[in-house]
Amino acid sequence: MHILRCAPIRFIALLSCLWFAIFAITRGLLWLTHMDEAQGVTLQTLAIGMLYDLAFLFYAILPLTLYLLVCPARLWRTRAHRWLMQGLMVFSVFVMLFTAVAEWLFWDEFGARFNFIAVDYLVYSDEVLNNILESYPIGTLLSVLAVLAIGLSLALSRRVRRSVDAPLPSPRQRVALSLASLALAATSLFLIDQDTPRGQGGNAYQRELASNGPYQFFAAFRNNELDYPTFYGTLPAADASQQLRKELATTRAVFVGQDPLDNRRTIDNTGTARTPNIVLVTLESFSAKYMGSNGDPRNLTPNLDDLRKHSLYFNNFYATGTRTDRGLEAITLSIPPTPGRSIVKRTGRESGFASLGQQLSKAGYDSVFVYGGRGYFDNMNAFFSGNGYRVVDQSSVEESDISFKNAWGMADEDLYRQALNLADEGFAKHTPFFLQLLTTSNHRPYTYPDGRIDIPSGNGRDGAIKYTDYAIGEFLAQARHKPWFDNTLFVFVADHTAGSAGKEDLPISNYHIPLFIYAPKLINAAEWTDLASQIDLAPTLLGLLNLKYTSTFYGRDLFRDHALEPRVLVGNYQHLGLFDGRDMAILSPRKGLRRHDDAKGQSVERTAELDDPLMVRAITYYQTASYAFKEQLLRWNP
Repeated sequence: MHILRCAPIRFIALLSCLWFAIFAITRGLLWLTHMDEAQGVTLQTLAIGMLYDLAFLFYAILPLTLYLLVCPARLWRTRAHRWLMQGLMVFSVFVMLFTAVAEWLFWDEFGARFNFIAVDYLVYSDEVLNNILESYPIGTLLSVLAVLAIGLSLALSRRVRRSVDAPLPSPRQRVALSLASLALAATSLFLIDQDTPRGQGGNAYQRELASNGPYQFFAAFRNNELDYPTFYGTLPAADASQQLRKELATTRAVFVGQDPLDNRRTIDNTGTARTPNIVLVTLESFSAKYMGSNGDPRNLTPNLDDLRKHSLYFNNFYATGTRTDRGLEAITLSIPPTPGRSIVKRTGRESGFASLGQQLSKAGYDSVFVYGGRGYFDNMNAFFSGNGYRVVDQSSVEESDISFKNAWGMADEDLYRQALNLADEGFAKHTPFFLQLLTTSNHRPYTYPDGRIDIPSGNGRDGAIKYTDYAIGEFLAQARHKPWFDNTLFVFVADHTAGSAGKEDLPISNYHIPLFIYAPKLINAAEWTDLASQIDLAPTLLGLLNLKYTSTFYGRDLFRDHALEPRVLVGNYQHLGLFDGRDMAILSPRKGLRRHDDAKGQSVERTAELDDPLMVRAITYYQTASYAFKEQLLRWNP
């Protein structure tokens, strides 16, 4: 008997061919949804994609292969085992189809194959499952997939029977096949990773198509933290230290750290210190492009467009990352997006930092994190409670005080009602308050209370944006009647944009978010055009208060530090970037160095060297920030 015609191998080959077919169809459908961006699929793209398909299958079928090869002949020939093989085929086809549909939905939302976001969604399964149930007709979808799986399996039942009825291998052949299967899986483990053979740079959509969704999912799960010096380009410590001081040194700053790579410094803000109340609202998934005053014709943001006229509005402001936890990290800790997981979610290492909340608490503020959802999501409760805040989330609110909620939490207007109550309590105690809010309504399933706006609930992001704007308008209208209003800074900023995927790894235009600072009795309205980032918000706020403090912030005071070279820092877990207003430096795993010249225009990509001044700036920020986190140089020392 030829060894490749034995029963276990024939069954596995049939199963693998089905997976290959589903992978190919999925890749084709994903390409069709982004044909313009992907600009065609080459034979090389398809070949590399098939290689990743193979790599995943070598892993996925290994347990089944080993079981089938050790299964005794007496058990193999029983009727129960034959039914088991038929059932396994039905189940496998269902999983294949389910995976394909899930990948298509993920691609439609994020423009990428499964990645760190999918891993995070699996960890926080309650919210994600409820979100899915509220967003899609899951019962109908699963029923259709089950019918298709049964139908396809019945169509293949003869082939399944033939494979099961084929001769069984001899003991020697079983050993040889088992070793071969282990060898294939081991070869894939050592020779294929997330970048090899896909490479780095070029068209991001093509590179995503030249991969495999399930493979990328498990690779992201395995690599959720990346050691910076192991995977990225580095500078000698002396060079990094010198450049760090160049990036952060001002006449108001005196470096006080003992380590050359420590950015701890005293900040001497001139002027009389003041303690106005602060309400900092972080808006879920709010891109600057949605605003009518930025050119959107749909009139989704009438309240924010009007607020812009009366605020200090930053029209050249950027998020650091693509997820809420990255935005919170940047706003609260003023740190670049280090590779892998954000500090917010590094369980056991997420607390004790010199945060914005710690600085304001020391100045006499009551610092409160107020979240519309449940704060265990993304580890937010542990992060904020460990960094100078007390936490008020959905679980802290009586059900009778919640008029509407969905999978992610209570509606924005309910969140703002809680903020008004907290502000009233702080005012009654004669204590300045710092309320850092995080909204939830501008998130799939895009549901909100009926009767508020002219777009029915659950009809897509347009309605969620308009409801977000409506809730802000109502909140400010009520706040204007409060005795604490005239002495309060209102800050509205997005956590990230609604979609950061593009043709490049870090398409800078897709990180553009709004920032408003509104306090009609305290700050004059103006448009601020300087390049700025979320990490600049904390030092800018403390500068407005004229506070003297010891800083571990990587950001700068936007009103006082004009002499420093412009830059924003953006990342997406693996790729780390610095944009100087024209060109973009990108650091990638395997010590990849690239730059995009004219990043907001033609964006010409080319490789770069370590001595490129733009690369030196980028490496300095990320190398020193990763080092400072690892060596606990960012700790709160009151």
